[in-house]
Amino acid sequence: MQNILFFIDKVSTWVGQIFSWLIVVLTFLISWEVFSRYVLNHPNPWSFDLMIMMYGTSFMMAGAYTLAKNGHVRGDVLYGFFPPRLQAGLDLTLYFLFFIPGVVALVWAGYTYALESLAIRESSTLTANGPPLYPFKMIIPISGVLLLLQGFVEIVRCIICLKEGEWPAREKDVEEVDVEKLKAMVHVTDSDIAGTDTFIATKPGSQG
Repeated sequence: MQNILFFIDKVSTWVGQIFSWLIVVLTFLISWEVFSRYVLNHPNPWSFDLMIMMYGTSFMMAGAYTLAKNGHVRGDVLYGFFPPRLQAGLDLTLYFLFFIPGVVALVWAGYTYALESLAIRESSTLTANGPPLYPFKMIIPISGVLLLLQGFVEIVRCIICLKEGEWPAREKDVEEVDVEKLKAMVHVTDSDIAGTDTFIATKPGSQG
């Protein structure tokens, strides 16, 4: 069972990491448009539409990835103090009450929305000669399916936690730097850091 959970975690992670490169492409696109507009005096009318589509795509396709890493913001400040079984019970209830109905509605409505856009070969009307919208709208049901698949994985994790009393492991990924772990890895203590700061402050030629 754990191998299946890890496999779906890997799929969500792979998709999220692939689409995260859109941020880099978007950065270059914005930089080029600023240069083209203010230096070359030749703005591109389609660039604004494309920026919105790229940002929206990266946001939507990151949903399953964020859920796989347990990275979505929680509104309950007391949740972290609850024992694992109570956390799992609350999560399981909320998944069935809100998550599954909401994501299923997203997939269904998004699928209909994308098909209608494809049928008429819809293009953006914000600017003249706007780019086609139907590839962007197809992202809605695709991201919804990935999110729903990852949601089923999280439901299984909740059930495992209710049975065993602790949360099962997750697929490892890039995490924020833990300062305490970093100091332990390089064998540095707070007193060593304080001593270095004192040495630098008292060193001749240093500016205080």
